[in-house]
Amino acid sequence: MPHTIALVGGTGPEGRGLATRFALAGHRIVIGSREAARGEAGAVEVLAGLGARAHGEVSGADNATAVADADLVVIVVPYTAHRATLEGLRDALAGKIVIDAVVPVVFDRGPRPVEVADGSATEEAAAILPASRVVGAFHNLSAEVLLDPDAEVGADVLVTGADAEAKQAVMALAGEIAGVHAVDAGPLRFSRFVEQITILLIGINGRYKAHTGVRIAGLDTH
Repeated sequence: MPHTIALVGGTGPEGRGLATRFALAGHRIVIGSREAARGEAGAVEVLAGLGARAHGEVSGADNATAVADADLVVIVVPYTAHRATLEGLRDALAGKIVIDAVVPVVFDRGPRPVEVADGSATEEAAAILPASRVVGAFHNLSAEVLLDPDAEVGADVLVTGADAEAKQAVMALAGEIAGVHAVDAGPLRFSRFVEQITILLIGINGRYKAHTGVRIAGLDTH
């Protein structure tokens, strides 16, 4: 059964890339932004990239409207907007599966990690949203690859969380992206390692002019 998936802050490359892949899997996508016009413009970009390929419905809205009818919500805002965005949507996100894909990073002569008091952005999200089912996922996928609907992603998605049912739902969603395998990466406290791998990959990609990902060798899922 298709999901209705909201991407909060989804107008950037990562949000539009995930929207592209989820739409190709047949889900209904709503791209959210602080301003409805920006969300709508993001949806137009995604639809243009999808072209004549079969896909689910794609629309845009402000963040609050985007999450209202969604059963899965993906947070892809910059870390600087993370806390304020989640606090503003706390009531609207109650009871929903919230997938935090935010990486605490700043750029100062290259990517540098931001220290998070709660340990990771995902743990911070869980603390801000006690009534939501918070899962960490989709941090390590290349936006450039996601945005090319003909490209096989060829990477693993490391999924963290305490809610087993929510984690399985997110792993199933990840598995619908061509070339992706989902890996249970453990409880929320391991989210910091997953997020920091992204920072490492950003540096590697810059040096090698590449679009790398993560593969966990030795699993039966591959």
